Amino acid sequence: MNKTISITGISAISGLGTSFSAHTDAMANGRTGLRPLSALLGDRIDCGDLLASWIDDRSILNSRKWAPASALAVHCAKQAVVNAGLEGGDLKNAAVIAGSSRGNAWLSDWPGRRPFKLMAASNSMHGEIASAVTIELGITGPWQTISSGCAASLDAIGMAWMMLQTGVVKHAIVLGIELPLVPEIVQDYIDTGVLSTNGINDPYHPNTSGFFPGEAGCALVLSSEDIPSAPKLDGYWCNSDADSPIGMPADGKGLRACLESALASLPSGTQISAVCPHASGTHLHSLAEERALLDALKPSTPISLHPLKPFTGHTVGASGALDTAILAHYLREQKLPPNLSLTPPPAPFILPTEQTQATDTILKIAVGMGGHNSVIALSPPKG
Repeated sequence: MNKTISITGISAISGLGTSFSAHTDAMANGRTGLRPLSALLGDRIDCGDLLASWIDDRSILNSRKWAPASALAVHCAKQAVVNAGLEGGDLKNAAVIAGSSRGNAWLSDWPGRRPFKLMAASNSMHGEIASAVTIELGITGPWQTISSGCAASLDAIGMAWMMLQTGVVKHAIVLGIELPLVPEIVQDYIDTGVLSTNGINDPYHPNTSGFFPGEAGCALVLSSEDIPSAPKLDGYWCNSDADSPIGMPADGKGLRACLESALASLPSGTQISAVCPHASGTHLHSLAEERALLDALKPSTPISLHPLKPFTGHTVGASGALDTAILAHYLREQKLPPNLSLTPPPAPFILPTEQTQATDTILKIAVGMGGHNSVIALSPPKG
């Protein structure tokens, strides 16, 4: 039998703000973090009318010692640790698991930063994100960085779940970190053809054409304790499509198989009441994810979908943990977040535009470039 895993601490920073109150206020008012990317990058790249979402307070990202992603990770980890009340030996012996698509492998200097030459090799490592948190917080437990593309931080949650289940640690700090908004990386996305070309911020619209890039940092504290007031992490599943370095099968067969594994592993009688889909905004993904959900869940009664990227932009490797942290914030009050007014998915899936009551099990999906699928199961507090 699986141990009960509670989500005891959370933090989130994105284009919506640096606190959960800023995130929920924006979402309640139907406000997104998207703005013309040219306002951030100026004439350093021709990004046309592309919208993006970025962290306004750039001071959070600047450190002479640590690279920008690591500085953001330390900031988010400290917030989540305080939120969880984690301290003493519990903090010292915790695991630190980070997820990031790009890590600290920037292709140009970060604006306003004057790094130490001594840190040049460390600052180019993905692993520095997790290492920096252990050093700054005095944590001597195991650390690791996962880089499975857009699924990276959901996989980080999954690795933490496995460590907690096997008793390697009793507490884990999971980080989702992504700062893709430098010209060279944006240009790579443009050249690949995955960014929006028509400004439609609606993943189920028939003319959706790609995603809007975003920056974000978040952290979650997971504990192998049954804390009645805390949302629960009930499972983790992943697989590979073995199909394409860029896209996914049009019928979503790999994701369908991953969802079917989740459903088979959950206790008999488990009801799926809501799904937070990957919903990247690319047309292929929209069709494939819809097909996978219909084929795997075979819903006969309404299931609410809660795509969060339309609010935050697609924060790539951070998106899985960012979405989970936002969900956990609402789940603490046994609620689910509202949606923007979006094109409806196939029935019986629904997109409520107001907060709704959280009941039963919620699935969170992430799909990484290269054909990696990940799913976690969450549930609200019972008390």
